[in-house]
Amino acid sequence: MDIRFITKKIHAYLDYPVAFALVGLPVVLSLGNSSPVAFWLSIVVGIAAFGLTILTDHELGVIRVLPYSFHLLVDGAVGLVFLLAPFAFSFTGIDAWYYWANAAAVLAVVTLHKPQQLMVQVA
Repeated sequence: MDIRFITKKIHAYLDYPVAFALVGLPVVLSLGNSSPVAFWLSIVVGIAAFGLTILTDHELGVIRVLPYSFHLLVDGAVGLVFLLAPFAFSFTGIDAWYYWANAAAVLAVVTLHKPQQLMVQVA
């Protein structure tokens, strides 16, 4: 049984709210007590995620020039960066937990991605 259920369409609908959350939550949660990087990393990644979403070839892409597979690769890399950032930048407390929670969420979405079925036309 394949548990991968996050389709390209579901992923597209998650992208914009996640990008806005990455920009807004550092302010709401007062991140940055252990390091200013904890505050700014999320904001920079959120802005980049918004741009990536606009440029991705999926349902909600505006200028569909980047393949969805590239988008997934970038998401996976972001998940790893978020996982390692607390160690690399000595985040503590809420700063560390924020990045670990986001890493878990991003890596779960990428891992649970359901591969697209290829449509083959028979003449």
